[in-house]
Amino acid sequence: MKRNCIIFIIVGVIVVSGLLLLLSGAEPIVVSPENETDRQTTHELITVTSPDWGATVESPLSVTGEARGYWFFEATAPVSVVDWDGLIIGEGYIEATAPWMTEDFVPFSGTILFDTALIRNGYSNNGTLILQRHNASGLPQHDDAFEIPIIFK
Repeated sequence: MKRNCIIFIIVGVIVVSGLLLLLSGAEPIVVSPENETDRQTTHELITVTSPDWGATVESPLSVTGEARGYWFFEATAPVSVVDWDGLIIGEGYIEATAPWMTEDFVPFSGTILFDTALIRNGYSNNGTLILQRHNASGLPQHDDAFEIPIIFK
């Protein structure tokens, strides 16, 4: 009997909270593709112009943008394509297309090959493009990465 009473109180609190939120007229926070696209430019060290945030992509994947010169080492930086579960299905490099030994932004481009046949059980067509800072020192304080959600065609 005591257990039923506790469950009834918990359900009542949840229902009342929901009604108060509904009646208050508060707008729910919705992450829309427009909001996600804006996130591309929020990273202070790298901006990716292609592919777009949440873009539908196929192999080979062309990657372009600009990054601070110290994102690169010997004018390159590693890139990975992973499936929904983090399985690496493609790897490659972006390459600076202008002198990279600067703190300014430097344009880059690269082409990454990936194999969607490696996706486990064909469960999902969602993936992530991961652009990593080339950390030649191996020191953790110099590690950095930028992730862009993608959808496989």
